[in-house]
Amino acid sequence: MHKINPNKLHHSKWTAAQPSNKEKHFIVTQLLRDEEENVVEVVIEAIYSPRERFVPWKNLKNDSVWKAGWQ
Repeated sequence: MHKINPNKLHHSKWTAAQPSNKEKHFIVTQLLRDEEENVVEVVIEAIYSPRERFVPWKNLKNDSVWKAGWQ
């Protein structure tokens, strides 16, 4: 697991460790915050298609699911 600053995730790039539907590369398009302005979830958009996913930002720390950058 790698350290992530949730406030700097916007426009960051990610690679799915196990791609599905030819969607391997993603970019964070939005940060979703709670009432105390803490980041709770991120919206990631696939580069191959315009499909979006809502992901708890802490899931990005899991190296078996997500890798930082486009690889």
